[in-house]
Amino acid sequence: MSRTAEIARKTKETDIKVKIDLDGNGTYDIDTGIGFFDHMLSALSKHSGIDMDIKCVGDLKVDAHHSVEDVGIVLGQAVAQALGDKVGIRRFGSCAVPMDEALGKAIIDISGRPFIVFDAEFTGDMCGEMDTQLFEEFFRSFAFNAGITLHISAPYGVNDHHKAEAMFKALARALRTAVEEDPRFAGQIVSTKGAL
Repeated sequence: MSRTAEIARKTKETDIKVKIDLDGNGTYDIDTGIGFFDHMLSALSKHSGIDMDIKCVGDLKVDAHHSVEDVGIVLGQAVAQALGDKVGIRRFGSCAVPMDEALGKAIIDISGRPFIVFDAEFTGDMCGEMDTQLFEEFFRSFAFNAGITLHISAPYGVNDHHKAEAMFKALARALRTAVEEDPRFAGQIVSTKGAL
């Protein structure tokens, strides 16, 4: 069964189209109008193995906030839709990724109980044209709309670019594990409750 999703969302602030394939090979076509954000989303696609087509036209004359948050919303909804009833998935995933002097960590549970713990500090206000405050906004909107519990952090590092990229790559690898179908749980929901 195909684990794909295609979602479009249009508001007065953003016009977004997202198409994903959970069982892809990390092929991506991403254009949000925010170069650094495109770079992070490309890493998320490549290292998760999830094919992603993401197009966003947003009110960048204001700032990047609405675009980043809304892409998180739509991408999260697409992941939730592609997962369907979550039968047979591994459910949990975790990864720590080094990038030079920085470390990114992500631990996720595709639980149906959205929550986020974000623990990272950035020394600068911007990475390229992306406000460093928006990293937390993206991770929160993604986690809540995907229905996952996400603990994500950069426990140390000096360079903001390295910290952010390590976090996105850690999320990618954790997501890759969690959405993977586990033959030991074929036909089962990995929960004592029988539902996620």
